[in-house]
Amino acid sequence: MRRVVILGSTGSIGTQALEVIEANRDRFEVVGLAAGRDRAGMAAQAERFGVAHTALGAAEAEQLVRDVPADVVLNGITGSVGLGPTLAALESGRTLALANKESLIVGADLVTAIAAPGQIVPVDSEHSAIAQALRAGAPSEVGRLVLTASGGPFRGRRREELAAVTPAEALAHPTWDMGRVVTTNSATLVNKGLEVIEAHLLFGVPYDAIDVVVHPQSIVHSMVEFVDGSTLAQASPPDMRLPISLGLDWPHRVAGVGRPLDWTTASTWSFEPLDEAAFPAVALAKRVGRAGGTYPAVFNAANEQAVDAFHEGRIGFLGIVEVIERVVDAHTAPAALTREALADAEQWARRSADAAIAASAQ
Repeated sequence: MRRVVILGSTGSIGTQALEVIEANRDRFEVVGLAAGRDRAGMAAQAERFGVAHTALGAAEAEQLVRDVPADVVLNGITGSVGLGPTLAALESGRTLALANKESLIVGADLVTAIAAPGQIVPVDSEHSAIAQALRAGAPSEVGRLVLTASGGPFRGRRREELAAVTPAEALAHPTWDMGRVVTTNSATLVNKGLEVIEAHLLFGVPYDAIDVVVHPQSIVHSMVEFVDGSTLAQASPPDMRLPISLGLDWPHRVAGVGRPLDWTTASTWSFEPLDEAAFPAVALAKRVGRAGGTYPAVFNAANEQAVDAFHEGRIGFLGIVEVIERVVDAHTAPAALTREALADAEQWARRSADAAIAASAQ
């Protein structure tokens, strides 16, 4: 029986995790729940699963992780506020099922320095796919990681065609139902840039050996190329319950959690190179990842400010990545990476992004 703490329990990842657990009560027990603001929703979940320990907000969630005996902590919090709970889970010796990519990206060396081998299990579908494929070979046999991207709602458009797109169009993702920030990040491919940084930190593969390919069907979730020329792909219909279930009980699989592909029906899967002129966020993210230190935190914070500005009509769609790049270019990293330095860098990035947004409107 795996004792599970779910952070972000009322969000998409949290609610789907509870669906997996409810269907497998003989395998999992929920011992703690944390939500961002939805106290009533979390209370209903606690009653349904008989959970005595709950928390509201990131600070309470961090304390909950430290106080409640558990085998696995599923971090489904959105944003860099998930860093504290991530560090608490690792310091407490729990398995960390990580859906909160921002905490790893922003925390970087702070996180990887305290994580034991295998302690972090990725829940993002792309990184779960890579983790599954990597079981087929030794680290020395890995040649390249290939992250797949749906291409979002603007796949195939040239850069000049993106200038006038609206927030409503940016939120019309063809495959996934996500929140405003993540869906917009998918449209700009900022999300894929963050995932490239995450892949480097999780698997130790150099940035030059991490590629992004556009795969509109979202069936192949990512691939690993080995040094002998073989490529292994993990494929399944889009359903986050599959990587969530693996996160809860890695490396064991939960029967019936997802539906298999239907091989009796004809289908076509396509793969396209990424248009980096139209979508420069991935190249910028690689530059930020190589710089390390507080640069990923600055990238992430500037993006959040720019996404809000886009949805409020203060900048255009192309302005999102332009603002991020201006803030990154102006940043100077401190000598040491600490939680305090990260907090200061994020605050500076938000102020700088706001200033860049205001200047662009003049």
